[in-house]
Amino acid sequence: MTRLLLPRGVALRFYLLALFEAQCRLTAGGQWENVLPMSGPGSWSDLIAVDGAYDAKSETYMRGTRGGRGAEDLRLRQVQGALRTLEEVGGEHLDQALVEIPRGARGKRLYASFRLMKESGRGSHQSPDIYTVPANHWHPSRTVSIPAAFFLNGWVQVLSPSEVAIWLALRVLAKWAPDTHQQSGVYLYGEAREEQFGLRRDSWQDGCQRLLDFGLIRFARPMTDGEPTAVPTADRWLMDITEPEPRERYEPYRYQVTDLGLDRDAVAVCRRELTLRQRMLDRRATEARRATGDA
Repeated sequence: MTRLLLPRGVALRFYLLALFEAQCRLTAGGQWENVLPMSGPGSWSDLIAVDGAYDAKSETYMRGTRGGRGAEDLRLRQVQGALRTLEEVGGEHLDQALVEIPRGARGKRLYASFRLMKESGRGSHQSPDIYTVPANHWHPSRTVSIPAAFFLNGWVQVLSPSEVAIWLALRVLAKWAPDTHQQSGVYLYGEAREEQFGLRRDSWQDGCQRLLDFGLIRFARPMTDGEPTAVPTADRWLMDITEPEPRERYEPYRYQVTDLGLDRDAVAVCRRELTLRQRMLDRRATEARRATGDA
């Protein structure tokens, strides 16, 4: 997972969309085979949203270049880059590859003939583990459900790779401990978060905040951090070293995944949050200028 958390990459997004496409087209037990072209209407390039630079002069995104490469060509290059990342995700461990791209003459990659692998990778056998649509299973280690609205309403397109990874991690925890998730919420301690999910603390905190803002998760209960209380004074902050006995145990933020937020249009929600954030930044800047003028 950590190899797919590229800030401007689309590898994780592409892989999830490929799984969704397979499950829309095939029944449980059906083995994946590519039926879409790489570019043009109804292609992989048409299915996935990619980042594009904004050109202020033409007021358009991804304008054509001097070399004649237009937006469609740039989108195709993004998809091809995602396929390379998915093939090389395990580094020297080829059994972890999430796609397999055949080679043609002189080792040229035949992108249109790529094969999708299972979530666990291609495996170590000569015959690769091509993706097969699973049946829904009650056991938490077998399957984790992703609502179709995550794809149909654009959330897979607008969330960053780290936000998607955190959202998936919380869904895994909710499936693993459904009663705890419903009653008091789920959480991740630092060691489990980093070793099992490969998520650093800053990415986890920022990602959870964004998911809260978007309405995809909610607080299950407030956190009591068990740390000494910070007491404000006239000139500085003092730490109150008095504490009750016994000391309250540290409790992390606990979250509950709510699928109701997925029913909203992702672009509209993100646009609203960006507008609110910009207003907040403008207000803080105005307050800072006033404070400087008063000083």
